Amino acid sequence: MRKLKLQVQVSADGYMSGPNGEMDWMTLPWDEECSAYVTGLWDGVGTIVLGRKLAEGFIPHWANGPADEPQEAIDTMNGTPKVVVSNSLTESPWDNTTVVGGDLTKAFTELKSQTGGDLLVYGGGTLVASLIAEGLIDELHLFVNPASTGGGLPVFPKGGTQRFDLAAARPFACGIVALQYEPKGS
Repeated sequence: MRKLKLQVQVSADGYMSGPNGEMDWMTLPWDEECSAYVTGLWDGVGTIVLGRKLAEGFIPHWANGPADEPQEAIDTMNGTPKVVVSNSLTESPWDNTTVVGGDLTKAFTELKSQTGGDLLVYGGGTLVASLIAEGLIDELHLFVNPASTGGGLPVFPKGGTQRFDLAAARPFACGIVALQYEPKGS
């Protein structure tokens, strides 16, 4: 069975974006070790999962071949099949992309049971919180940045406690700490 992995940048106080959607708190550029670590997360990945709002910027960004990205990364992002989670889209306007909606547990149970590499979720916020709340994430890869936002879009949904086992922790020279968690008892 395929795993559903989450990879998300997070502020030290637990937010994916600032109070007004700001992303200026993220540490960029990464150092070489951090970049290599992120590249290593791609081992075994066969599908990228995105929320609709994130997909609207993410997919065209990579399709345009951004000048500041290596060609290998551009090819990987464009060549990897994508799943966009949306209740407003019924079909994909993008190449190499399918749309799923409705019951998340049903949709992701089906996606996980298909053949192929693991599923890697990049976001957005509503999707991430919903997947965590439903207990569908198999590995959480949190990239904790050395900055606080004081509020914004939290990674974890409100209401209810969830417990995780720490599988790995790795600090990088750029100040980011990568934390890998798995649901308790998995």
